Amino acid sequence: MALQAPYSHSDIHSLIALALREDLREGGDITCRALVPPQARLDGVVRAKAAGVVCGLPLFQLVFDQLAADMPGCEVKVSEAVADGTRVNPGDIVLRCRGIASTMLIGERTALNLCQRLSGTATMAARYVEAVAGTRAQVFDTRKTTPGMRLLEKHAVSSGGARNHRIGLYDQVLIKDNHIALMPPGPLGSGPAEAVRRARETLGADTIIEVEIEKLDDLEPVIAAGADIVLLDNMAPALMREAVQRRDRAVSGKRRVELEASGGITLETIRAVAETGVERISTGALTHSVHALDLSMRTAIVANG
Repeated sequence: MALQAPYSHSDIHSLIALALREDLREGGDITCRALVPPQARLDGVVRAKAAGVVCGLPLFQLVFDQLAADMPGCEVKVSEAVADGTRVNPGDIVLRCRGIASTMLIGERTALNLCQRLSGTATMAARYVEAVAGTRAQVFDTRKTTPGMRLLEKHAVSSGGARNHRIGLYDQVLIKDNHIALMPPGPLGSGPAEAVRRARETLGADTIIEVEIEKLDDLEPVIAAGADIVLLDNMAPALMREAVQRRDRAVSGKRRVELEASGGITLETIRAVAETGVERISTGALTHSVHALDLSMRTAIVANG
């Protein structure tokens, strides 16, 4: 599934409001209040300090706009920003802005924190995608995201060229071992196949159903029960190759059933996994093991401003 750029979503505006509240509380920016003239104006330039893939620069305008909403006449306008997914090198200018100095100084850190995190995520996703180039495997994220930032982080993943797995618990079934352990027996017993059968019966033909298996003997039964995606949990590459062959025999052109590798996927191991022939590889590292991309803002006083 593809996630549209989420900048107009109410979750993003709430996240920005929370981040600003962490900085300002009831007292506001006491340094700006003491030192910065109310109508002083600045030009701001944001540069990349490291190579990577940029994401999240539209958040600068959203941050400045939220601040200006509580301070009429204190607007800052972004005049230029590179698009999400743009590759940058150290020293590249990625954003320019101009406006009231206090607004720019108050909002700078919140906007940079968000953009650096998202750009780090996009950069990580691009590295994983490059690692599987030439295979049919596509790289997917997981739900291992920063609380409150899921829509933004998943957008960053797609900006880096990787794919989005389910957004939450509401848009796709993913049956795991804990679900199966709690399930009473049914017509197909008490294993993964019965879980798939029951989910399909309950949710209908249009719901995407993915099921995790830990042993290959469960593969054909879950396919027969109606699984759309089979998650191969922590399997060695040799077993994944066998799973691809057995899946191909089981479906034999009847319908599409994709195999997804997951568990312990790293940049060092993902190529070998991709070469097994699986269609999907998911890893939480795209969002939970990210190094922020270093961005910095420099300002200059607007003459006669």
